[in-house]
Amino acid sequence: MSAVPVYADIEAAARRIAPHVRVTPVLSAASLDELAGCRLHFKCENFQRAGAFKFRGACNAVWSLPDAIAARGVVTHSSGNHGAALALAAKTRGIPAHVVVPAGAVATKLAAIARAGAAVHECAPTLAARDAMAAELERTTGATLVHPFTDPRVIAGQGTAARELLEQAGPLDALIAPIGGGGLIGGSAIAARALAPAIRLFAAEPEGAADAHASLAAGRRVADLVPETICDGLRATLGEINFALLRAHGVEVLLASDVETVAAMRLVFERLKIVVEPSSAIALAAILRHRARFAGLRVGVILTGGNVDPDRLPWQS
Repeated sequence: MSAVPVYADIEAAARRIAPHVRVTPVLSAASLDELAGCRLHFKCENFQRAGAFKFRGACNAVWSLPDAIAARGVVTHSSGNHGAALALAAKTRGIPAHVVVPAGAVATKLAAIARAGAAVHECAPTLAARDAMAAELERTTGATLVHPFTDPRVIAGQGTAARELLEQAGPLDALIAPIGGGGLIGGSAIAARALAPAIRLFAAEPEGAADAHASLAAGRRVADLVPETICDGLRATLGEINFALLRAHGVEVLLASDVETVAAMRLVFERLKIVVEPSSAIALAAILRHRARFAGLRVGVILTGGNVDPDRLPWQS
């Protein structure tokens, strides 16, 4: 695989992971279409194995490894979903997995990592601490680092969700996905541009973690913002390769507040009858905040995950 994935890598990833991933459904609701002023096609990756799209990229990375290297295991750092996904992907191949998690991570996500049999290593809740511990585990165990969003194999695997959505929903005018580190929107942009060159591409980002928005505005990667958002899966800093993909494919970043995101999460619960994380619901929140961008269009929306603590739903008092 090249340093920057191309569409052929996404096609290869789709073939590689087909025995292991679920083909997730695409749902719609007339009441949400009316509210948004456009036709929405929700790609429900909350039904993916491990409860999130992350399993696609993790699975592609794990099954891309030669046997001798795979036998030494894999290591990553993650606030939850990527860690759970890599743990499960490693289990499908029968290899060890080590997951570095920041203190304070969502309990349901930590439980999913442990259920899959990975070794969990807690560190301070900073990216520097996560990177340092993951690097030490890589050195001491010989495991292969599978970065949550800058690994080209992960990006290619994530791109299979958009590829699948376009096959299921038919022609789309626009595609939107949440953005944290940028692996999903990077892979989605590659797939969407290959299959629908004129499609409009958007990424939804929290106001309290708007480094991608700031980076595109500045024309350089902004990496010194301190995230403060309910969207725990979107607190990562945009990666270098991911920033390059945003610029190369003309992705526009749209912001939404936490209040708007929680309202959108509740709308998804009420209208689609499914549970998604705030980090998923932000895609709908961004559409509703920026309705003029989407008026009259057929829009693909990637709902990225559903690993929510049922005892801590954000609209509960």
